[in-house]
Amino acid sequence: MSDLDRLFAAHRALGISKKMDVRREEYLDFMTFRSNARPMFDEIFGPLLGLREEWIAQGATAAELDLSAFRFRRPIWRRLSAQTGWVGGEPMRILEETPEHILARDPMGRRVRLMKGAASIPLPLDYPVRDMNDWRRVQRHYRFDAGRLAGEWAREAAEARRAGAVIRLGIPGGFDEPRQLLGEEGVCLAAGDDPELLHAILETIGDTVVRVIEATGRNGGFDELYVHEDMAGKSGPLFGPRQVRAFMAPYFSRVWAAAREAGARVFMMDSDGDMSPILADLCDAGLNAIHPMEPTGGNDMVALRAKFGKRLAFQGGIDKHALREGRAAIVAELERKVPPMIRSGGCIFALDHRIPNGTSLEAYRFYHAKMWEILERES
Repeated sequence: MSDLDRLFAAHRALGISKKMDVRREEYLDFMTFRSNARPMFDEIFGPLLGLREEWIAQGATAAELDLSAFRFRRPIWRRLSAQTGWVGGEPMRILEETPEHILARDPMGRRVRLMKGAASIPLPLDYPVRDMNDWRRVQRHYRFDAGRLAGEWAREAAEARRAGAVIRLGIPGGFDEPRQLLGEEGVCLAAGDDPELLHAILETIGDTVVRVIEATGRNGGFDELYVHEDMAGKSGPLFGPRQVRAFMAPYFSRVWAAAREAGARVFMMDSDGDMSPILADLCDAGLNAIHPMEPTGGNDMVALRAKFGKRLAFQGGIDKHALREGRAAIVAELERKVPPMIRSGGCIFALDHRIPNGTSLEAYRFYHAKMWEILERES
């Protein structure tokens, strides 16, 4: 097992079986409000670290542990393998391992630490960029070259298209990628103290993303632009509207214009926490779908649908914590949200993040059955 595999072994062990059966045309029309024939139901992330052991003690079958025992109705997604973010650097290398943690150095040169038994993704301890000189030193990892389009991406995309798949192109985040380089504190301070640095980073990334989009568009294109941000918590996002308009919006507007020209119809963002203060500005920059819509982060997708209408589609939105509060709480959560969202369309129902520890197997079984009961009743 490589050092990379060892570091991410716990995270990969959380993977779930995902049978996908909703074809491309139905998904794209549904998420852009062109049709609303049948609702969709998904499990986005699967269990939190430790939940499987709880379910094993409660008598779960192997099919229940990987969730293949549960029926969902989810799109056929395939990821376009062209490269848009950081490329190169030294391979992941483990520096130290104890019973409590693994310390490693990643391709960006960062020291990262994984706390065993408590986390499945390592957290950086330091970052490669502090100023413009540091950025110029690592900028080459983001510049466009032909190697970003090497491999079998065109053949794989053609095969996926024939299979009815939605083809996704992942791009670096407008907040998250600078965060990977500067750290959360660093990127927030740079927005006020060194805006030229953030503009330089996002301009280079944007140049490369647009060139990848243009090249893939000439070879069949893709359907969905996908960006990971994770830029908010319960108290709100780490960038406010002014910072979004100054830094993220120009980058997003530029790449979404190229993506639309290449045939894409959905621009999906992954971000936890309360994104409501900046959603209008993100939509103005092209965003038209978001997940996982955490209620504990202040997101109420029924209220947001009333505000944004058909500008914004959702995936997620069902409070995962309701599953730990008993059957009455589960029913109340589903009955309040599912019927109106079925009527409006543009919402793939799912828990708003990983299934939390303390969720009994019986509660998950009940949630799944009750969801299907309401879906079939309302549709």
